[in-house]
Amino acid sequence: MRQSQLFIPTLREVPADADVKSHQLLLRAGFIRQNAAGIYSFLPLGKKVLHKIENIVREEMNRAGSQEMMMPALQLAELWQESGRWYSYGPELMRLKDRHERDFALGATHEEVITSIVRDEVKSYKKLPLNLYQIQTKFRDEKRPRFGLLRGREFIMKDAYSFHDKQESLDETYETMKDAYSAIFSRCGLNFRAVLADSGAIGGKDNHEFMVLSDIGEDLIAYSTESDFAANIEMAPVLLAEQHSSEERLELEKVETKQAKSIEEVSKFLNISSDKIIKSLLYIADEHPVLVLVRGDHEVNEIKLKNELSATDVVLATEEEAQKWLNTVPGSIGPVSVTSDVKIIADQAVPFMVNAVCGANEAGFHYVNVNPKRDFEYSQTADLRFVVQGDLSPDGKGNIVFAKGIEVGHVFKLGKVYSEPMKAAYLDENGKNQIMSMGCYGIGVSRTLAAVAEENNDDKGLIWPLSITPFDVHLIAVNSKNAEQAALSDELYDQMKNDGFDCLYDDRPERAGVKFADSDLIGLPIRVMVGKRAGEGIVEVKIRKSGESFEVPVSELISFIRQEWDKLSN
Repeated sequence: MRQSQLFIPTLREVPADADVKSHQLLLRAGFIRQNAAGIYSFLPLGKKVLHKIENIVREEMNRAGSQEMMMPALQLAELWQESGRWYSYGPELMRLKDRHERDFALGATHEEVITSIVRDEVKSYKKLPLNLYQIQTKFRDEKRPRFGLLRGREFIMKDAYSFHDKQESLDETYETMKDAYSAIFSRCGLNFRAVLADSGAIGGKDNHEFMVLSDIGEDLIAYSTESDFAANIEMAPVLLAEQHSSEERLELEKVETKQAKSIEEVSKFLNISSDKIIKSLLYIADEHPVLVLVRGDHEVNEIKLKNELSATDVVLATEEEAQKWLNTVPGSIGPVSVTSDVKIIADQAVPFMVNAVCGANEAGFHYVNVNPKRDFEYSQTADLRFVVQGDLSPDGKGNIVFAKGIEVGHVFKLGKVYSEPMKAAYLDENGKNQIMSMGCYGIGVSRTLAAVAEENNDDKGLIWPLSITPFDVHLIAVNSKNAEQAALSDELYDQMKNDGFDCLYDDRPERAGVKFADSDLIGLPIRVMVGKRAGEGIVEVKIRKSGESFEVPVSELISFIRQEWDKLSN
């Protein structure tokens, strides 16, 4: 394509509202333009990259046995009401009415639609398993759209759904899709991890997020220094490494601690380390009081707590509720002498604490020399805390470190979360009615584009991986008014096209500095400059990623480009 004919509205200045590198560069290089907060147009360069990512997704999804289809973005409210999500999804779901006052939603996701299609068309186990996907625009009314394509209100997503008659079949497809996702993100040139994650509003269990490691990520990832273990910090298990203490158990004693309430204040007042304090937090789990105990240097992980209790709703108790159930206020809460009306659950580290400190359920007082089981009972122990850096990896290999991540994909084992309420049933081999099990697999296609841009750039502009670059080669006539340079450039442009290279040819009557700056900004892998040595049949080739430059005879140019292309591919 001749650059004089291509719509690439580059910008010299960084847009004021673009606060991350990918957003800044995609705007400056003319890949996208904002239409409204969280809503973007993809200009020709952006569309070419998007198309290449979509093709990679299609190839790997088809290889994994999934079939492409297309579902409507406009969805009947009745379907969401069947699943129950019409009432629970929240304000992110864009709702509207048609001229007949019927309720609709703009598709944030398509579990309800695909389930309704499959339940109406698939009646026998002989038609299962079934794996279907689409690439389509999604809509979510984000409260705070930001970071350009990374958190928008309209975005492009690949969503796939699988249906099964046996758990083993779902497990097998889940692993196949995980492998497909790893192949997709590897082909896009991303540094990513597949991490254990929470299901959130989608529902179900057993799921992984695919996270691109990035300082601007909104999620915190815990991963091992010596293995491939990785998990969202909310889901990372803690490997118990406590040892029994030989310390002599001292006599329980109540002491005045005056105004000291927080862990830090009590620690300072009693001159002890925070790991000697039992942190006691009262929660209300589905309207029932639960006293949760963790070590003072640890934090309660409410997702783990919710999962352990199999609760729908878990919230910290108010002062009024603490007064009702424990006859005290937060800051003085403890497990000693608590009535049986309150369930006590302890983190797995608490039973190993010796001569600890806890609240006395009396304002201004704490107990010292508290020993679990001797001084209080608990109904169960579990992993209830957040992992911290330096903890042993749950697989026993290495230690945990933290990194931020951008979520680009998510795979779920939904089970019967949607198929049961929506009555997606089939006849098994015995002629009995059974409910299908489901899997759900999503990739943020436009978000992947932004993640690649966030990870591949320098102070001059973008640096596209070979697999998704908008053009393979940037051919520049340094002085397009020079007859020799123009003629050779035209000849090389035709030759590259004939040899299978997708070439962007900068034939504009601009200054050389402008052309080079735009080339760096756009970020194509290989640049060929036809300059003052055109008459000698010599051109300059520059590798965008490394910055290396080479003078190459025209007769060897195509073979040289292929050679450098192979190097960049490895």
